[in-house]
Amino acid sequence: MPALAVEIHRVATGALEIAYEAHGPPDGDPAILLHGFPYDPRSFDAAAAALAGRGLRVLVPYLRGFGPTRLRAPAAMRSGQQAAVARDLADFMDALAIPRAALVGYDWGGRAACIAAALWPERVRCLVTGAGYAIQDIAAAVAPQAPETEHRLWYQYYFHTERGRAGLAANRREIGRLLWRLWSPTRRFDAAAYDRTAASFDNPDFVEIVIHSYRHRFGYAAGEPALEPIERALARRPPIAVPTIALWGADDGVTPPPALDADADRFTGRYERRILPRIGHDIPGEAPDATVAALLALLVGEAGG
Repeated sequence: MPALAVEIHRVATGALEIAYEAHGPPDGDPAILLHGFPYDPRSFDAAAAALAGRGLRVLVPYLRGFGPTRLRAPAAMRSGQQAAVARDLADFMDALAIPRAALVGYDWGGRAACIAAALWPERVRCLVTGAGYAIQDIAAAVAPQAPETEHRLWYQYYFHTERGRAGLAANRREIGRLLWRLWSPTRRFDAAAYDRTAASFDNPDFVEIVIHSYRHRFGYAAGEPALEPIERALARRPPIAVPTIALWGADDGVTPPPALDADADRFTGRYERRILPRIGHDIPGEAPDATVAALLALLVGEAGG
């Protein structure tokens, strides 16, 4: 598939200059698409084009630490914690004067979207989330999991060490390529497609933000003090009441769908889980049609009452 023609826009928030791509009519209903690690907006190229063709105003930001997005203050903490990416999303909406939007996200982006839906539901029209309820339970994170689960998280434990920090700094593209292969074992991607995304890892804050993210979520690194009220709210495991469809890749090599839907009680509004055969971790990149269909189903359902 040829690369989507994109123009980079920028908007300033309190913490960031957020780079983003925009598609569709400026007066369309807003949909914000949020990528994960180690990915970037290229995951949404096909979905963004399809949604824009339906008349939506599609906005695809680069998360903190990725691509042209930059922290505005040189001395600012390079935080990758869940509260930071969620606050960035709220700030992004404020800066663009978007009171309410449909959200689609997976991995880090899914976490930001889930947090916004849980804490600020008046800002979220509906939610398509990859791998269900993505809000981290930091207090429980240190408890050992089943060995089959633990081995999939090797990269997180690697990043807990100084060797892992040095390894990511030296081999960020190689690590990203390996994770793509492990997490989407049935996907076939060419070098050019990967390189288009991997360019986003050259952000000067990429390593610090990624390392902090994976240390903070296990309680091994302190968070940004200003974000502590958000983290305290998330520690209560807030439910999500906005209409939601959770997409899971059946072949996801890092977060495979559990046999029983343990997340169902976290969603108190309209909720549906869809498992996608032969799809790995990068759900919008591998299954753009299913991603678009899920969002349109929520929007049509809303219109139908």
